[in-house]
Amino acid sequence: MPAESKRSRILVTGAAGFVASHLGEICARRSDLELVGLQRPTSVTRILPEGFVAGVEADLLDQDGLKEAVREARPDAIIHLAGQSSVHESYRNPGGTLLANVLGTQHLLFAAEKAQVRRVLVVGSADEYGDIRPEDVPLREDRALAPLSPYAVSRVAQGALCSEFARRKTVEIVRTRTFPHTGKRRGAVFAESSFARQIAEIELERATPVIQVGNLDAVRDFSDVREVVEAYLLLLERGESGAVYNVCSGKGVAMREILSALVALSSVKVDIHVDPARLRPSDLPVLIGDPSRLRAATGFAPSGNLDRALADLLADWRAAVERGQKMEARHS
Repeated sequence: MPAESKRSRILVTGAAGFVASHLGEICARRSDLELVGLQRPTSVTRILPEGFVAGVEADLLDQDGLKEAVREARPDAIIHLAGQSSVHESYRNPGGTLLANVLGTQHLLFAAEKAQVRRVLVVGSADEYGDIRPEDVPLREDRALAPLSPYAVSRVAQGALCSEFARRKTVEIVRTRTFPHTGKRRGAVFAESSFARQIAEIELERATPVIQVGNLDAVRDFSDVREVVEAYLLLLERGESGAVYNVCSGKGVAMREILSALVALSSVKVDIHVDPARLRPSDLPVLIGDPSRLRAATGFAPSGNLDRALADLLADWRAAVERGQKMEARHS
């Protein structure tokens, strides 16, 4: 009989988060991959998401502890999902955002080098493109970056650090600029998840029938989180070291349309109220990417079909609100 092929062992940072939970569900159906989750140290026992075979603990800002955790995990590759991912939070705590996204990434890359990890996928953000006009879209990876928020600045700096590290050729590093993505377990700090949470609360008569919103005219390139995860796995395998890839569909959808789609999934009648506190100083009118480089490297790009993702998101919030789950306990 032929020898059984070795499973690739992947260390996933941010294992308690939104994307990691979907990564685990997808990898649970694959026999060629095994996931090890990296989580922050805690006195409370943490349950790893479905699909993870083991876990290690370390803080990304603890360089020595992180090196030991990566050594213990013995990964062939790393998917780096951890970091501070909220634009709103970055205005409240810019220093913490820079520490988490820049210094934390540097510590991880040093730890990967020390443990002789073969490849690392570092997830960045479309916010790196920053100051753009509607006529500039769809955005290609070679466009000049002009970040408009502390969060975006942290991701640009993270990318520059990865480029410098990739030139050392000790570890292969593939980067993404990932556009918005959604699905069940999406944190309520994000607009479409906030809409779904509010609808669920209204359905269960735990809130008045008014949905608080920000800028509904903003157009974004949204994807189903499951398709984003598929893109990550393909890029980890086939992406060029030192290169950056837009993970996006190339299709734009207005936030107003996303809200309408969620409301259409419900029988409640609602009023819409624009809350000035939800308007961001860095909000762009249009953010749409060009997925050509991703498609050329992997043969795949997200479809832009959000029907299933939005239905899952609303169903997930209905269940959470019904059981009285605290909003801050949601995955980010």
